[in-house]
Amino acid sequence: MKDWRIITVLLLCLVLASSTACNPFGGSSKEKANQQLVEVVRGDLTISVSGAGNIAVANEARLTFDTSGKVDKIYIKEGDKVSEGDELAKLDTDALELALAQSQVTYLQAKVTIDQAQVAVDQARATRDQAQATRDQAEATQDQAKAALEQAEYDLDQDEQKDPPDKDKIDVDELEVKAAESQLKACESNLVAAESLLAAAELQVEIAELQVGVAEPQLVVAEQGVTLAQKQLDEATITAPFDGTVASIGVDEGDTVSATTTIVHLIDLNSMELTVEVDEIDIPSVRQEQKAVIDVDALPELQLKGKVTSISLLPKVEAGVVVYEVKIGLDATQELGLKVGMSATADIIIDERNNVLLVPNRAIRLDSQGNTVVDLMVDEQIEERPVVTGISDGFQTEIIDGLKEGESVVRKAS
Repeated sequence: MKDWRIITVLLLCLVLASSTACNPFGGSSKEKANQQLVEVVRGDLTISVSGAGNIAVANEARLTFDTSGKVDKIYIKEGDKVSEGDELAKLDTDALELALAQSQVTYLQAKVTIDQAQVAVDQARATRDQAQATRDQAEATQDQAKAALEQAEYDLDQDEQKDPPDKDKIDVDELEVKAAESQLKACESNLVAAESLLAAAELQVEIAELQVGVAEPQLVVAEQGVTLAQKQLDEATITAPFDGTVASIGVDEGDTVSATTTIVHLIDLNSMELTVEVDEIDIPSVRQEQKAVIDVDALPELQLKGKVTSISLLPKVEAGVVVYEVKIGLDATQELGLKVGMSATADIIIDERNNVLLVPNRAIRLDSQGNTVVDLMVDEQIEERPVVTGISDGFQTEIIDGLKEGESVVRKAS
């Protein structure tokens, strides 16, 4: 019996010794249970910010008539697909067409008036030019008459100074002087008459130009009237501003509507977007053009890709929590079964690394000097190794330097 007890004690000691030799961590059993060996591996690491919201359309329009009237025609029904420029609805345009015709007549009358006034101006200017030429000719003839009179007076003076004077020659000179004086008076009269005609012609030009000046504003007003009437007629027809789908129609044919009544709600189902709310803690990391991965609650098998298109500048406060709206454009079409209003969650990718060394966060610690280190298993012995770390998603950390793929490090289990 005594020998059996001795053998039992020896066996127990051997088991304990074997257990101690096979455990490389050493220390207490509690510490041993809280440590695990993990391999340094290569992989992809993504850091993201999450937000939830509802699917909407990025491109939609609530179309109205810009004038009041009675709805004459509705060319579409709910659910119809339309192309840009298609006619969707139309008002009764009889009164508008009459107004356009009247404004066009007024414009044509104003155009005739200004054309006639311009013709009158051209004619008055031609008459003035002729009067100016006549006046210039009269002035030149007067100058010639003055020169002839001066010459006749000079000849008379010369003949009177001769000794003895030639009576017959003096008589001829005196006749020539009288004739030159008469010619000069006639030229002066002609010049006065020509200047009067010129003044009258210039006045006629001024009157004609004033008539043009009066007619021009009338033409502008008439032209504006035509433009306004045409605009009102054009606005009496609603056309599709983009390719889309008719979401709803707000009126029936025969209804009287105002300029504020929504006639057609048009949406573009190929321009889906997701508006999510992002916490104020995460929003500083969000940037436009960042990629996003979207999961739709109603379509669990569908995973969409998207891109941040806008970030709200103003916050929303809900139950004391500050959030910001972020819009994400989706790479999706209506054929995927996506519908407006569906709930969805987006992971906005803040940073990512591909094919990098990764270790669990729990394998990384700070030594007594504050350096980042890991505990590395080398030849069944634990060795402290300094490392340079990169980004972390909260579970895995990128190792930039200090480790190699396939090495084993110690990770705390909890």
